[in-house]
Amino acid sequence: MATIGIRNLITFFIILLRDETYGKYLEGLNVNLGDALLFLREYDSAASSMCMRVMMAQWNFATNVTDVNHQKMVDEQTLKLKFERASWRKAITFAWSRIPDPLARRELKMIATKGRNSLTDDKFNEIHHLIAEMKEIYIKAKVCSYKQIDTECNLNIDHDINKIMAQSKDYDELLHYWHAWHEAIGPQLINKYLRYVQLANQAAKSNGFADAGDQMIELFEDEHFQQNIAQVMSAVTPLYKNLFTYVRSKLIERYDDKIREDGPLPAHVLGNMWAQNWEALFELVQPFPASRKLDVTLEMIIQNITPMRMFQIAEEFFTSLGMKPMPPEFWKFSIFEKPIDREIKCTPSAWDFCNRIDYRIKQCTRVTMEDLLSTHYEMAHLQYYLQYKDHPLLFRKEAMPGFKEAVSDAIGLSIFTPQHLHKIGLHSNLTDDYESNINFLMLLALRKVAYIPFAYIVDQWRWRVFSDGVQDMTARWWELRLQYQGIVPPISRSERNFDPAAKYHIPADSPYAKYFVSAVLQFQLFQSLCEISGHTGELHTCDLYRSREAGRLLSDVLSTGALKPWQDVVRQLTRGKTNRIDAGAMLKYFEPLNAWLKRQNEMQPVIGWISSRDDKALFAQWYQSSARKIESWSLFPLLLIICKICIY
Repeated sequence: MATIGIRNLITFFIILLRDETYGKYLEGLNVNLGDALLFLREYDSAASSMCMRVMMAQWNFATNVTDVNHQKMVDEQTLKLKFERASWRKAITFAWSRIPDPLARRELKMIATKGRNSLTDDKFNEIHHLIAEMKEIYIKAKVCSYKQIDTECNLNIDHDINKIMAQSKDYDELLHYWHAWHEAIGPQLINKYLRYVQLANQAAKSNGFADAGDQMIELFEDEHFQQNIAQVMSAVTPLYKNLFTYVRSKLIERYDDKIREDGPLPAHVLGNMWAQNWEALFELVQPFPASRKLDVTLEMIIQNITPMRMFQIAEEFFTSLGMKPMPPEFWKFSIFEKPIDREIKCTPSAWDFCNRIDYRIKQCTRVTMEDLLSTHYEMAHLQYYLQYKDHPLLFRKEAMPGFKEAVSDAIGLSIFTPQHLHKIGLHSNLTDDYESNINFLMLLALRKVAYIPFAYIVDQWRWRVFSDGVQDMTARWWELRLQYQGIVPPISRSERNFDPAAKYHIPADSPYAKYFVSAVLQFQLFQSLCEISGHTGELHTCDLYRSREAGRLLSDVLSTGALKPWQDVVRQLTRGKTNRIDAGAMLKYFEPLNAWLKRQNEMQPVIGWISSRDDKALFAQWYQSSARKIESWSLFPLLLIICKICIY
């Protein structure tokens, strides 16, 4: 107990001295470089061992879902939290911002500014327990079937509801599932989330940050990050509004007067629970129905392509660029097909076991084009791991949050083209005509352009909750969705509904801005790789296959890991053109479609949406009540005069 008291006293004085002496962050007094390097060497060895243990426990549970394996995983994760907490306490004894070695300074900062370690033991345990509880409520949530009273309420989001949202054309059925899902999550989580916000802010403030949002933004190492992504959002908005307007016109054909011709769209009719991906609407909005959707699944089946062959095809794509083949451990330990003898979590994932040897993919592969793309996507993650494997553990990660996804998505832009699928013998009807190109771009836009505003607003909402408080959380969520997405709830909402929780990343304490970064940066990376490969023609027709020049640039970029600030890495990948996230490449990619959309929308009453008082009243009851308050207060001077007359 005495040791704990002394430690807390030391931490108190460090906090007291921090702002006056060392600036923003929580730091100590030790500036000895030798001590710092010794600590970092010991940390790297211990952290690598701990990481390997945790990854193995997670793998064992994900590939064999049993209570025993789950408990082992939880035990290892708990040990890791204790280790990170002890490492943080040691790191903040250094005045790390004044350590002369730049790499040591960078490593110490990574340890010192991460996590909620500054909380007392009871609050530290409480916030992690809260997050685990919220995740469990989300994962176990079930809803009832539409119009079937006697059936069990056993439909979950991943296997059942998402499919219905994508396939159903029935307005009322979609409304049922949208409402049921939001009702199953938000009201159950709101009180837990309020406490989570309080604890997260306490941790951030005692670690030198303004609030928990400020701590999240610190991961991007850019004091202008919010302004940068706001500029990107502004640049993409005209393209999004053109797509939105065209899609709305088609939804009016389906749902008639349920949708206003100049208004926002109800959240449940876009083929996705969160209206973040509109691909399910492709058949409805397809520009040229006579031209077929790109899908080589049938050809793969005809050619007897197996899951193993799909992984060999993916590896051959990377080796054709001069990049690394998969190591023997990959082929020995990976899971390519769903086992029949045990339960397994089938979400595709790429695994780095932190020992510079063992790299795996887990995927319940089906012989479909979708899974062929997923195979390339996950293997691109492994390429990243292999390229930076020789760095210390803290630098064996992506250059910035979202960079890893951007790399894999850029590879996907090359794979998912008629040109590439023709080269590898899966697509024989290679027609480079205008109709096919516009159809192809429409399909990609429904996936990627439609996603941009949603990817933007999730953390905008979360950061504002951390900075401005928890009042009107649901109203502010829908304000952002209306402003950036043109989306409104299909039925009236109140604060008890707590609709943001219906997206997993909110209760799971999982940052989301990285997906916005990835959605934009993938096009910058793709454009740069296409240029160095010598591609000519429109950007969406580029295929990087067999380009050693593109492979060299990609390998150089990936091998940096987190060794340098991401701005330096972006400058490297764009060959000196910029060190910022920029929307230019994305706009260039979709320019042919944008021009087509503008022509289609010429007769529309408005490009985008006009929000009405009724739209806002769906989620902000205060909107009308505040107007009545204003009217009441406008009578206040008159009441004063009357009272004075009565007195005298």
